[in-house]
Parts: sequence; structure tokens; C-alpha cells
Amino acid sequence: MGKGSMTSLILNNPNQDASVRAASQFCTDFCRDDSQQKYILGRNIYSECVAKQVKVDGFIDDYTSDYEYLGRPVVKLAAVPKNALILNVAGGQPLSAKQRLDDEGLRNLDYFSFYRLSGLPLTEMRFNEGFENEFSQNKEKYEWIYSLLQDDNSREVFKKLVSFRLEYDIAHLEGFTWKEDVQYFEDFLNLDADGETFIDVGCYNGFTSLEFIKRAPNYSAIHVFEPESDNYQNCLSSLSDHKNVHFHNFGLSRNKATLKLDAQGSGSRVSEDGTVSISVDKLDDVLSDAPTFIKMDIEGEEMAAIEGARNTIIKHHPRLAISVYHKPGDFWQIPKLVLSMRDDYDIYMRHYTECIYETVMFFMPKK
Repeated sequence: MGKGSMTSLILNNPNQDASVRAASQFCTDFCRDDSQQKYILGRNIYSECVAKQVKVDGFIDDYTSDYEYLGRPVVKLAAVPKNALILNVAGGQPLSAKQRLDDEGLRNLDYFSFYRLSGLPLTEMRFNEGFENEFSQNKEKYEWIYSLLQDDNSREVFKKLVSFRLEYDIAHLEGFTWKEDVQYFEDFLNLDADGETFIDVGCYNGFTSLEFIKRAPNYSAIHVFEPESDNYQNCLSSLSDHKNVHFHNFGLSRNKATLKLDAQGSGSRVSEDGTVSISVDKLDDVLSDAPTFIKMDIEGEEMAAIEGARNTIIKHHPRLAISVYHKPGDFWQIPKLVLSMRDDYDIYMRHYTECIYETVMFFMPKK
């Protein structure tokens, strides 16, 4: 497949008409047919929003000891009547959840189709807020970055994600699987067993640094940055026995500052409504080593951290693995920023879940 034009290659669902009819009928029955038993698979911001507007008989959760949620029963899937309607609100693994419901012979629909077709004022897909408008205003930017992607895999990932973000049709996600266990470590990185210096920005619990150590056991140094106190303690626990690991209990940004953090474990993010104060600083001002590989996953603050690493990127030309799924525009704004610093990078894109979470853009120094 040639690179072609991205907008002319946005994926179509060949069974779209039939699937829309079936989904629309499900929405009608779920919202209006009081004779049907109705359950929601999963408990999250989506299920809360739906339950405020539709009377449901309960929530399905096989992985909890809770018996009640939002005033309604929590049940196991095996206890659900075979003629019930099931709304699948699994945000991270909608394909696996759908397959499970299909295997049980249960009539079901995913939240994203329900959002698109039900007519209810529902919560927009997380990390996709405003994407349709952003895309319509910047199509040429999406064409531009699509044309720079280096392989068919990258282009296919790009098309699938843009198509799903625009259409909310999980058919576009087919082929994606959960593989966060290998996230950030693609073969094209060509990590050397000796001498690498890794910068782990958004260390969380140290898992990514441990994976780096497996692949580059004779590394020179690792620098981990984690501003949230509980996460930082987890990093210390998992990495303290390893040599030449430098721990930084602050985040990275474009300037030295104190910010508010909404602490949510792996999803902790900077927010004016946050209840925790954290410190941030510029990578350029706190790093003396010469990095060979920088990874960033910091819940939407990647642009600011890249700006604060400008001199480091220009001087040392490290490999970069940057999360690009938190904000509309990340797909093109992040590479535009990186290439404004150095234009001698090849760009790849990979994806590690069944939904829009965990999309990573890789910047590889041109040879």
C-alpha cells in the first residue's frame, strides 16, 4: 500500500448499514422498552451517565465483591437472563467484552455506538473530547503527519484511530489487542545492551524502566521522573536495587513551577481542580547525562515537557517515545514540535490497547 492521501483512506465499515440498523434498534429498546431487562457491563464514568437517564436492572462485574452500585444490584454475567439487553461500557477492552457477550448469546451494544445513536446527552469518549471539530479544522495537518509515517503498520494504526475517533464505530478497532506489556519497546528501537541512558518521564510504578533494563542490561543510567507521591514510592520499591537509577520526585514541563495534580494512580493529571501540589521543572535544567532514549506518558502534559527538553533533544538527538492520545491535536502537534527542534527524525506510530488509550509516536534519529 502506498502512502496516498489519508482523508481518502479513512476506513469504511462494509457492514455499516446493517450494523447501524441493529444498533439503532438496540438503542430504542434499551431506552424505551420497559418490558426488557437491562444491564450495564462495567462501572465507570460511562455507566454512571447512562444510569442517570435509563432505568437499568443492574450492573455486571465479575471482578468485584460489591453487591450494589448506584443503588442497583451488581451481578455476575452468569446470573444475567439470556433475554436481557446488555450495554457494554468497557472503555479499555470493548472488543474483548463484546466477544464475551456474543459467546454467551446475549444481545449487546458497545457504549460508543450507543453514544452515537441513542440521542441521549451522554459523556463523550475520554481523551476524544472535541476531536471531530479539531480534525475538521486541521485536515491538512493530519495529511501532513500521515505522509511522514515510515511504515504500513504506522499508517494503518493512524487510519484506524482517526476513523474510530470520528465515527465511534468499534469495527475500526478490529485487530487491536491489549499489549501494554510490550509498550514502548519496538524492534526498530535497536536498543544496545551496553551504554544506553533512559529517561522515564511518568514512571508510575517503574514497570517501563524494568522492561528497559531487560533489553539494555548494561545501561549507563536511568532517570525516572514521577511527581505523585504514592507512584514515586512504587518506583523506589521496584527500582532501588538496580544500579545507576536516579529518582526525581517531580514532573517535567516547560518551566520550573508548582502545579495542582488530580491524583488518580496511572491516570494522575495536572488540573486546576487538583487536590495535590506537585513540582515540575525543565529537563534541560536538571539533566547532566546524555540521553539515548526518552519516553513520555504524562496525561496530556507531553507538549510542555518536550518544550522543556528542547536543548537536550537538539544536542543529543535521542530516540523518543511519546504518548499522543491524551488531547485532540496530539497526532500532529507533537510531531510538529519535535521536528521544529530537529527535522532529522523518522516517525512511527504504534498502539497498545483495544480502544484509543496508549497510542505512542516514536521518533527515530535518521541514519
